[in-house]
Amino acid sequence: MIRAVFPGTFDPIHNGHVDIARRAAKLFDEIIVAVYDRPLKSLLFSPSERIRLAQETFEQDEKIKVMGYGGLTVEFCKRIDAQVIVRGLRVFSDFEYEFRMALANHRLSPDIEVMALITHEEHTFLSGSTVREIASLGGDVSSLVPPHVEQVLITRFLELGDEQTLVPTSSLRD
Repeated sequence: MIRAVFPGTFDPIHNGHVDIARRAAKLFDEIIVAVYDRPLKSLLFSPSERIRLAQETFEQDEKIKVMGYGGLTVEFCKRIDAQVIVRGLRVFSDFEYEFRMALANHRLSPDIEVMALITHEEHTFLSGSTVREIASLGGDVSSLVPPHVEQVLITRFLELGDEQTLVPTSSLRD
């Protein structure tokens, strides 16, 4: 059996993630969508909320399981006997980052392979930060995320109201 790990923050899980996980499930016996618990960025949802959203997303997919983890991804792979790390590539800048990460992971654990899937064209612009920014401004994210994620985003931003602490990513680049 070949088990692959698709790691990420999934804050929130979006249709680009869903596409990569389901395509990877065609190639491997089991896909573990691994929700990282403490990345180096601000998050809208807690680890347990992100795990729950991912579980709901893949509840009908027999070959896709969801787990939370912390620490090094390669160490998580060893603990669950996964042989492959799956990553998604949207744009060329993703390749540079993922290439460096793959080399580092290979140095740490040469027995774990890294495989990158190129996103479908309709998802090239899609990222968690893009989804969060659109949702925080009251935009329609229904074509970007599964329906249950859309509802949770609407609820979260209504709860945050004017006190939302997110800074739109576009203002960070200007």
